[in-house]
Amino acid sequence: MISNCLKRYITTEKKQAAQRKTGAMQSSSFLALRALIFSAFCLFLFLLLILPCTALSADKGHDLSSKGHPAQVGAVTASKEPVRIFRIQLSGSINPGMLQFLRRAVKKAELEDAELLLVVLNTPGGLVRTLRDMVQTVMTSKIPVAVYVSPAGAQAASAGALFTMSAHVAAMAPGTNIGAAHPVVPGKEIKKDSTMNQKMENDVAALARSIATERGRNVKWAEEAVRKSVSATASEALKLKIIDFVAKNQEELLALMDGMEVTTASGKVQLHTARYSVTDIEPSLREKLMLTIADPNIAYILMMIGAAGLYFELAHPGVILPGVAGAISMILGLFAMQVLPVNTTGLLLIALALVLFLLELFITSHGILGAAGVISLVLGSLMLYDTPGSGVALSASVMWPTVVFTGGFFLTIAFLAARAQLRRPQAGREALVGEIGTVREATGPSGGMVFVHGELWKAVSPEQLEPGTEIVITGVTGMKLQVRRNSPDSI
Repeated sequence: MISNCLKRYITTEKKQAAQRKTGAMQSSSFLALRALIFSAFCLFLFLLLILPCTALSADKGHDLSSKGHPAQVGAVTASKEPVRIFRIQLSGSINPGMLQFLRRAVKKAELEDAELLLVVLNTPGGLVRTLRDMVQTVMTSKIPVAVYVSPAGAQAASAGALFTMSAHVAAMAPGTNIGAAHPVVPGKEIKKDSTMNQKMENDVAALARSIATERGRNVKWAEEAVRKSVSATASEALKLKIIDFVAKNQEELLALMDGMEVTTASGKVQLHTARYSVTDIEPSLREKLMLTIADPNIAYILMMIGAAGLYFELAHPGVILPGVAGAISMILGLFAMQVLPVNTTGLLLIALALVLFLLELFITSHGILGAAGVISLVLGSLMLYDTPGSGVALSASVMWPTVVFTGGFFLTIAFLAARAQLRRPQAGREALVGEIGTVREATGPSGGMVFVHGELWKAVSPEQLEPGTEIVITGVTGMKLQVRRNSPDSI
């Protein structure tokens, strides 16, 4: 008898060990599958939303009036060798990435003794501290820097207006505009008559006057652009002596500049741009990254991917990949938010949405918290860049698909997590509770044997049960089952 019991005990232990091993393997496979699904989700968002935005920016960035890449030769005059002109495209908000790109371009043009650095500009504005560094870079340049606001429909607004005026040669294409340089604080609305507003306004106005005076431009208009947010078209800017030329394309601009005398950090220089070769300078990988994430649409997508990844990791601890990807995306998104005029209310609403989605995992609200999270996410997205005068906005074609996918992702994970919590355990001791079996050897308070799941188990019951009686398991203590007669009031 003892030998048979020992054999049954060893057999039972082996089977349970095999079940535990199989369960662990299934759990590991399931975690890997979940990680793969999340990775596919992030990749899908990237391909669907980020790449079109980047492509659009690239198309805009290379929509130049002139033809030829990387070099083109201007009109032939006399027998002089063509001068070298470097060209860069600055498009989007003025941010640290744009500053680094400009600095490298100026340094490269100086080292290679270029005749001119041509900056093709289209910007809604950006950070004042970055603007100051960009202006300083141009002011201390040893080679002439020309800023050309192009193509038609482009703008040099806010900080871009002061940067344009700081150039040795300032020009605009027909159909462009310049101005509206009143300073704003990202995420805040400051009263017009407040001390803070006056400090900022006076500081930027002094910078505008200084730039205009140094370049011989309209000082009065420069100050009004800051204090009164005045703007001007290309033709108006030429009449008001804000810029030097209005040119339809690059060829016309360089022809107008030929023979012009400018003053650089190394002294007076006469431009010879009748015959030239143009070489484009492309941003480095790091500069491309910084320029790309400063796009409000991409910054928003990074924030959503970061929130989704962290949420997934909290809902299913141990997957690792979503948490890592989410943390990286969140950091990049927060960096981008530093250089964009973000509305604090919108950012807080998005944070609240994430909190509500997390609460949905632990509180049975029948979907109320999840629905509130989706509403908060939509409102926060609509208000995220709603800062007056910033010129930065979130594209509806990016926002709505992102909200739908992100909200759906949060709700789906919350639903699966809630279902997993409510579902009965499929393995282990807890899985035995509630299972039905049959008495094989008379069972009572002193013990007996029952047959459950194709295995014999030691069992005890509060009453004496004869062989063949159907029982239900009410608990597990060590390797012994606690059972009762199967009846409607059984657990």
